[in-house]
Amino acid sequence: MRGRVCLVTGATNGIGYETALGLARMGARVGIVGRDAVRTRDCAEGIRAAVPGAAVDVHVADLSSQAEIRRLAAELRAAYPRLDVLVNNAGAIFDRRVLTADGLERTWALDHLGYVLLTLELLEPLRASAAAGARPRIVNVASEAHRRGHIDFDDIAGARRFGAMRAYCQAKLGNVLFTYALARRLPGIAVNALHPGVINSGFARNTGGVLGFAWGLMRPLLKSPEQGAATSLHVASEPGLDGVTGLYFSRSTPRTSSPESRDEAVQERLWALSLAQVGHADPAL
Repeated sequence: MRGRVCLVTGATNGIGYETALGLARMGARVGIVGRDAVRTRDCAEGIRAAVPGAAVDVHVADLSSQAEIRRLAAELRAAYPRLDVLVNNAGAIFDRRVLTADGLERTWALDHLGYVLLTLELLEPLRASAAAGARPRIVNVASEAHRRGHIDFDDIAGARRFGAMRAYCQAKLGNVLFTYALARRLPGIAVNALHPGVINSGFARNTGGVLGFAWGLMRPLLKSPEQGAATSLHVASEPGLDGVTGLYFSRSTPRTSSPESRDEAVQERLWALSLAQVGHADPAL
């Protein structure tokens, strides 16, 4: 990965931090994105301490806000004329239904539309990498929770029925559907999704009640964030995956995702809805 430029969102803890650290250890220049400026700077210092001489750039944005994503993307395009790897990792689960400044349900806005908008805004440096003869990669961190998800096109924001896991599973299914639809549109750029495992990280820290209590009990039994980053690092860096696109990985191995995720009609319907929600044109046009 020496000489490669990589960007990891949600890099201030857990899987995102370990992914950024692993890429830095491989010699990549790594941009890390976090919501809190102090924590993001501290994480960058932690990576530099662990990997002397590592090139780590700090970028701060709330990825549930489309204005913030657009501001961040402009900053990133100025910083990186070419981008070799984009790891969409930032996400969370919330136990209350809250609308963002864009009028979108918060889980959907962060966990799904955040991936969509940031990726589309960074196609220019990704395509510049492809034009230079590299094999750029987009890595979407999804979850096996997508198998329990269903895209409720009539109530995507959970106005009639909201549940923390229901919203999370729908968004993770959205990640996989988005991956397949995007892969068809981007020749020359590898687009893949993955399940990192069930990890002892900051996941569910925003929840209380039964979910928060149950997650607290499970923590000692879960994989470490370092183990959770293994598949992200594999999909982002494995030379044998050059040109491999449109797949879903678990334990660093291609797996068959859920039947709904593989329904091309659902992929295209969600693609159109997502582009409308972020106000973006189809890059295939």
